[in-house]
Amino acid sequence: MTAKPGVTLSRLISIDAFRAIVMILMIFVNDLWTLIDIPGWLEHVSADADGMGLADVVFPAFLFIVGLSVPYAIESRRKKGDTNTTVFFHIVARTIALLVMGLFLVNSESYADNAILPKDVWMILLVAAFFLIWMAYKNPESLTVKLLRAGGVLLLAILAALYKTETGNGITAMGIHWWGILGLIGWAYFIASCVYLFSAGKPVIQVLALVFFMLFSSASFLDWLGPIESIKKYVWIAGDGSMPAFSMAGIITSIAYRNLSSANKKFWILMVLFAVVLIGFGLLTRPVWGISKIRATPSWTAICSGIGILGFLVMVYISDIRKVASWYNYIKPAGTSTLTCYLIPYIHYALIGLLGLSQLPEVMRTGVPGLFKSLIYALLIVSVTGLLEKRNIRLKI
Repeated sequence: MTAKPGVTLSRLISIDAFRAIVMILMIFVNDLWTLIDIPGWLEHVSADADGMGLADVVFPAFLFIVGLSVPYAIESRRKKGDTNTTVFFHIVARTIALLVMGLFLVNSESYADNAILPKDVWMILLVAAFFLIWMAYKNPESLTVKLLRAGGVLLLAILAALYKTETGNGITAMGIHWWGILGLIGWAYFIASCVYLFSAGKPVIQVLALVFFMLFSSASFLDWLGPIESIKKYVWIAGDGSMPAFSMAGIITSIAYRNLSSANKKFWILMVLFAVVLIGFGLLTRPVWGISKIRATPSWTAICSGIGILGFLVMVYISDIRKVASWYNYIKPAGTSTLTCYLIPYIHYALIGLLGLSQLPEVMRTGVPGLFKSLIYALLIVSVTGLLEKRNIRLKI
């Protein structure tokens, strides 16, 4: 991997390595449902509880990393000569891709048992359609690739038509309940990217945007948004501001990282102070609305943003200060083909159901052995992603 002008190689490793670790943790916590008798602090906390487990921190960390990447991605396109309009349409295209994938995946959770296609078959075909449409083809303008992408779109349309779900009102078609993980990432990415793009990346505006989203989220929980409830559905901000807040915190951190050397004490002081302020706000306001991922409370948003900053600083210390980067090679696919890595488990779980394979023996899914099983599973998914990447099979949006 070669460094881009003005960007050191270690900086790219810092962000990619952080993304890889968070992706591994995401696969790990998503596999915890297969385990028995594991520590509660690893799992999601219920909606009515005040607190958070490891699983409640992973998604915010990923949104934070989305923000970390935005300045690099946009500035890279500007260096290639892209105008703001061109960059904006690229942002829109990526957002639509994430929204579409998120919409299909979230609907898969309530897929009816008596639908025409078995759910496992439907899921495998769904992921196949995603790859047909958004794979990183070598010759994207060739007729073959255009036909493959058209075939993927057609397959998505067929899967949407065949989709059925059972509700209290009977069997219904696919609909928008919530956007799913990928959809929420899409909305956060779109909002944060637009803020950065149209403000020319001015640090003050990024900070003001973060403050706005945090205040908007707080106002929502304080029931101050009553006068605009009727129009909120038309000008909705993902998570009432919490989702883009994570990405804005990432953008601010990324700007400081680009503009200040990691060897500069000012960078460390500013970032630690930034994290302390966010975590402090979260702890001080905890008695007001509590810490809750399910309800996306401002306290949860602030604390997890602070954790994201500290986590990234650890990566910077390891790669920039200590110059230790060889370990990253083992998990690199999770940082460079992240979307592919995220989708592979859907195929795996569907194949298990389709082939009627049983779970591993209970002793291997209980307690500490079970945790090792899920960690090994996550690393195996990364390895499979790496093998696919070597054969140019990876998603790129």
